[in-house]
Amino acid sequence: MKKILLLLLLCISLKIAAQKLTIEETKIINEINKQMPQTLRMLEQLVNINSGTNNLEGVREVGAILRKEFDKIDFTTQWITLPDSLKRAGHLVANINGKMGKKLFLIGHLDTVFEPDMPANPYKKVNASTATGQGVVDMKGGNMIILSALQALYKLGYLKNTTITAYFTGDEEKSGKPTSVSRADFIERAKQADIALGFEGGSLTTVAAARRGTSHWQLTTTGRQAHSAGIFTAGYGSIYEAARIINTFREQLGKEKYLTFNPGFVIGGSEIKYDSAKIYGEVSGKTNIISPVTVVQGDLRFLTEAQKNSARVKMKKIAATDNLKGTSAKIVFAEGIPAMEPTPGNNALVQILNRVSIDMGIGQTKAGDPGSRGAGDISYIAKYVDCLDGLGASGSGAHAPGEIINLKEFPILIQRAAIFIYRLTR
Repeated sequence: MKKILLLLLLCISLKIAAQKLTIEETKIINEINKQMPQTLRMLEQLVNINSGTNNLEGVREVGAILRKEFDKIDFTTQWITLPDSLKRAGHLVANINGKMGKKLFLIGHLDTVFEPDMPANPYKKVNASTATGQGVVDMKGGNMIILSALQALYKLGYLKNTTITAYFTGDEEKSGKPTSVSRADFIERAKQADIALGFEGGSLTTVAAARRGTSHWQLTTTGRQAHSAGIFTAGYGSIYEAARIINTFREQLGKEKYLTFNPGFVIGGSEIKYDSAKIYGEVSGKTNIISPVTVVQGDLRFLTEAQKNSARVKMKKIAATDNLKGTSAKIVFAEGIPAMEPTPGNNALVQILNRVSIDMGIGQTKAGDPGSRGAGDISYIAKYVDCLDGLGASGSGAHAPGEIINLKEFPILIQRAAIFIYRLTR
């Protein structure tokens, strides 16, 4: 299926290789420019609604506003509820069905990292080129690129007989667990598509043809508890052993491209209590007691499943061999978010998008460095469809106070997205 799709994508790429903007595409740009005041007003409205992942009402409010707009352009909309046990708001889905062109799956998310108990940062225009606000780039700006592009295509009659699903998750920043439940509907709908496009953080010059995945690990080391005077004779204790193992990880695997592993939580002492789910613990100990137990939790980021599995094998071997005197160690792994692996199909999409950028006169768009991006919702479906991400708003400071959107590039990114969708659905 993916090989056939790749050939079709290459045919599309060759067909438009010598093409500049058509009359229809020029109309798209004009329509987007015409509706920009409305687009910016709605962006401000969405940013000023706190929709932190745990603020379920705020997430639903943002979803309700977008749902109303999709209803206006004749999309069928649905709110996907999740079990109460997940403590998540749910997802918004909007779709139209036709028989022309590629079936597209457009991805946004309604939530941000900014919860109600964090300092407020409402939408504020800094100057003619920039504005600030919580989630203005990640990813309310991206959501508006999806909506505005589709509004323009609808107004011009270019959505007729196309198949497009716009899916906005309500918990991208902190997904409900288990993800087999919170992402079940998302994955099943994506399997019906030919191409998935993600609208997180964008750029005029680069796009994501691959994103690293995440995994989690927990290392537990044990040692003989004894007086500290015997630290090098009675046994080295659990803390030294944990330090040895972590440092060996760094020495043996630290230079592998796209592979990273971060020990983010360490607790060791005479007595420890910890919650591995919340990554929280309490510890007591004395400097004159050799620590009997240490726990380390961390993440593992990788570009391919093969790279992940290879790293796990090496980490297990390091933990199990050459243990310091009087110590033992055990490491266990847990799945996180899969990788969006680089594929020929993804790269073919980059070439089509690059042609759009060139035809618009904004220069080349190339595949960016996969190591610069973490995992995202698109990664859950990357093994089923060809994908591109990074089609959203440009700016800086995502996940931090003072997040900024580039207002100068914002309309251009909407125009590019709309023309890209237009060409894929012809």
